[in-house]
Amino acid sequence: MRMNDFTVKLDLSAEHMRKIFGMNDAYVKKLERDFDVTIVDRNGGVAITGDEGMVKKAEGVLKQLAILSGRGNEIEEQSVDYAITLGMEKKEGALTEIDTDCICHTVNGKPIKPKTLGQKAYVDAIRENMLVFSLGPAGTGKTYLAMAMAITAFKNEEVGRIILTRPAIEAGEKLGFLPGDLQSKVDPYLRPLYDALYQIMGAESFARNMEKGLIEVAPLAYMRGRTLDNAYIILDEAQNTTPAQMKMFLTRIGFGSKVVVTGDNSQKDLPSGMKSGLDIAAKVLKGIDDIAFCTLTSKDVVRHPLVQKIVKAYEDFEAKEAARGMRKDREHTKSRQGGRRS
Repeated sequence: MRMNDFTVKLDLSAEHMRKIFGMNDAYVKKLERDFDVTIVDRNGGVAITGDEGMVKKAEGVLKQLAILSGRGNEIEEQSVDYAITLGMEKKEGALTEIDTDCICHTVNGKPIKPKTLGQKAYVDAIRENMLVFSLGPAGTGKTYLAMAMAITAFKNEEVGRIILTRPAIEAGEKLGFLPGDLQSKVDPYLRPLYDALYQIMGAESFARNMEKGLIEVAPLAYMRGRTLDNAYIILDEAQNTTPAQMKMFLTRIGFGSKVVVTGDNSQKDLPSGMKSGLDIAAKVLKGIDDIAFCTLTSKDVVRHPLVQKIVKAYEDFEAKEAARGMRKDREHTKSRQGGRRS
């Protein structure tokens, strides 16, 4: 022990400790490392020792994880990482508040909930606005949460149908080079939407509603010339729309409809030099009532923790490149001005 070490004892049941400590104590080791404390199992509870401020933060995180465990949640690595992040920011109480917002359940009974403050703000924005733009990197739940909200609204008869669409543009490949008929050509681009529908709604229910025309999964080009009333419409991968496509899509919105547009500006597959319809829409529509813009970040990534690190690394790299480009532009401008004066 170090001089002036502070110790707190926390009563936790054996079941909660098993969940919170993780396999081979992996989660509690994270807490010890990040807060620079020592956590030991002591007489049916835990003792946290270290600097008083850090001990109290670690205690707050453990209490929040215990509440999640008590509600029947499995404690996952992402939950622990986010709890630590909130604990460092003195917002640990937000974690259990977020957990109370259950959107729906998957076909296997697993609850679908926002897992971060950014996701919670996104879900609330969808509830409160007719049109929501969600911008953020891969793994932040943009599409999945929108699908959960759409299916919930459909089951509650708030809308009569669900329409899911994507621009059929990907990583430099052209549809014409793919084998098969038109449907088999576009299906790979829509596969992530099908996967989410199967998981949340179940394959049988999805197929039944698809046959009735109550659920439609189609390329963006199929939206032209239509008016979409009483529908929940999700446009996914919107960074790959052209300005004309985005305008066409947004002007399809009819009465009684709700629209969610998702996109990741760091993963554009448009031809070089072509502007993204998502970028233009963000500039044109900002400030209009009943339209909300939600920006998710690497903090909101809920896939494998390595994905969060990858996204953060790219964000940092792109920020440095942008700053370097701005410096070069300033230096170039100065040199040109100096040349004119001489």
